[in-house]
Order: sequence, then C-alpha cells, then structure tokens
Amino acid sequence: MKPIIEEITLEGHIIDSWSLPRVWDRIMDHGGEFELVEIRVGKQKEETSFAHMKIFTDTVAEMDALLAALTELGAVVVAPGDVQTEAAPRDGALPDDFYSSTNLPTQVRLGGRWVDAANTEMDLAIVIDRAQNTAAMIPMTDVKQGDAVVVGHDGIRVQPLERSRDKEIFSFMNADVSSERPKRLVIAQVAREMRATRARGGKILFVGGPAIVHSGAAPYLARLIRAGYIQVLFSGNALAVHDCEAAIFETSLGVALRTGQPVEGGHRHHMRAINMIRRAGSLRQAVAQGILKSGIMYEAVNAQIEMVLAGSVRDDGPLPDVVTDMMAVQKQMRAAVRGVELALMVSTMLHSIATGNMLPAWVKTVAVDINPAVVTKLADRGTFQALGLVTDAELFLRELAEELETKTE
Repeated sequence: MKPIIEEITLEGHIIDSWSLPRVWDRIMDHGGEFELVEIRVGKQKEETSFAHMKIFTDTVAEMDALLAALTELGAVVVAPGDVQTEAAPRDGALPDDFYSSTNLPTQVRLGGRWVDAANTEMDLAIVIDRAQNTAAMIPMTDVKQGDAVVVGHDGIRVQPLERSRDKEIFSFMNADVSSERPKRLVIAQVAREMRATRARGGKILFVGGPAIVHSGAAPYLARLIRAGYIQVLFSGNALAVHDCEAAIFETSLGVALRTGQPVEGGHRHHMRAINMIRRAGSLRQAVAQGILKSGIMYEAVNAQIEMVLAGSVRDDGPLPDVVTDMMAVQKQMRAAVRGVELALMVSTMLHSIATGNMLPAWVKTVAVDINPAVVTKLADRGTFQALGLVTDAELFLRELAEELETKTE
C-alpha cells in the first residue's frame, strides 16, 4: 500500500445516490488506493447506509488534493479536528490554502461541534466568527484583512444531494441536456412545480434574455408575472429596452412583431424608447406617466416584483434602472436569490451562468435555450443541478403560460 494513510466515512443514501461509487472513482482518478473497512447498507428505502474506508497516496500533497476532492462528495475524515483558519492578508485577498466552497450544504467543526456555514454558494471563502461560533460563505471581494478564513480540508463536511424517490423530472437533478426530450411533458412538470411553489409561498426566479422579446414570447412572460408566478426577475439592459420598444412601437430591433416585417426607420426605435424612459426618470415613472402600458417591465412594476437589471459594456443608454457597477449588481443578486426555490433561465448565457453560480444546489433549476451549447456551458460552470431543455423561448413560454392557465391541481 502507499505510505500516506487517512480514514474517511460516508453516511446517508450513499448507494442509490451514487455517492459511494463516485468516491471510489475519485480516489482512483487521483492515483490513490482504498481499503473498505466497514459497510452497512440500509435494507429499506428510508434507512441510510454507512461506509468506512482507508485511503492511501504516495505523498502528503496528493492526499491533501484527494481529501479536498472527496470532501465535496460528502466524505468526512475520521476523528476530524476543528476547522483550520488563517487571517486574510488584506482586504479582498485570501490565504494561499483557502477552501473554495461548493453550492452544497456545508458544515465546519468548531469547538468539537458541527456548525452550518451560512449563505451557501459556490466559489466563495468560508469566514469564521469564533466569538459568535458561526461560519458564513462570503465573496473574496468582501473579505476584510484579519478575517479568519478557512484553509485546508480538516473540519469540513459537505452534504451531497440525495436522490428523491418521487417520479418526476426533478427527482435527481444532474445537468441533463437534450434536444430530444418530450418537451410538452417537461413543460407540464415545470408548470406543476411552479403551482406548488406558489401555493406554499415560495419564490420563483426568472432569468431572461432579449430573445424573449425578439421571438414574440414577451406577452407570455408578462402573463406569468401578472398571474403571480414570478417573484424575482434578473436580466440585462437589452431585455428591458426591447420590451419597452415593443410596448411603445410594437417592434423589436425595428421589426414589426405582428407582421415580422422591417419598419422604415425602425432601427431607431429602441433608442427612442430608451430616451423616453430616461426622460421619465425610471421604468416605474414611465408606468405611472402612461408611457408604458403593457409588456414585461409594465407587469413587473405593477406586481412590485424584485428586479435586477445588470449592465454591460455594450449597452445602449442604458435605462436608468440598469445597474452598471458589477460589484453592486452581484450584491443585489445575492440578496435577491435568498429563499428562491425554483429558477427558470431562458435564452441568456451570461446571466444564467452568473445566477447559477449563486444558487444553492437544492434550488430546482431549468435552463432553456435553442443552442444546446449554452445549456451545456451552464452545467460545465458548476450548476450541475440544472435541467436543460433545448427549445425556442417562444415555444417554451407559450406552452408554459397555457399550461398554467388551463390546468388546476
């Protein structure tokens, strides 16, 4: 056997959720070896299983890397000590060996007890408040000099998602992407989940791009907002601008939405729409003044849903409601996603990836785009729980709106 030895345990539904075989695969992928010391398999579906094993590597560095990888799968080092910390060297910077969080529920060991790390999100640091005996995941940019930042892998416990036994599309979310999925069945299941979420007072997040307006799908999204199915809306300047253009001029990118034909001088419509909103002072003022009488922004303002519009370097205008400070946008988005139970991401790659990075793994997520590469990239960036649906935005939103309006529980 290799000379460096550690012992780990796994507990939970580790077999039917594939945690145990994934741990074995990870050990071998890292060039390590393992010896199974004990295994107890639950005999009924409610019973959990337990595995205790020794793992072996050639060097301490290899063991450190392997343990870091296994921690993400829920492995716990036998007889773990308290979590280790080092002081942040300066504002916005971390110690070299800082622990980078996952989007799974995470605990750290403080004073011999396991403590939940608050604000679950991937790619953050974990900062310890020893006076309060608390832990929280926070962005690197928010770390202050001297903060106690978690380092290494000791005293960290990650809880992998367990497979639900319910027979539905969210029974085990794992970034399944397909253009051949039976779309009507999937949309019907998404609609059922939205009704259930609304009924229990949960928050539904919608992340959308301008293709929603260009494709003629804006009225369907407006209907979802008006019916109370959307509580949070993330997008950029473009969706809002072209929605305003459609509401005022009935065009999108200068193309008439009723006929699909270019309108003479239509290329100026979006700029005229921006100017009208800027003169009004805001989207809310434009609604109050009767400039906006329909559309996504109109319904969002009337429903008083939480809306974050993130700017980019290519924005025309932008609208006065668009936040151009990216750090400020991230703070607003992080605050808005707290409590979100279901996220729909439609026809926007960058906003979907940004939002996916902020969502805990237990948030049910549906990513919709006509380009399968966009949906796949979201999964590649770490949002493994996203269910991918490759289809047109108009088809998805039209069928979703009709499903929600015509079906009852």
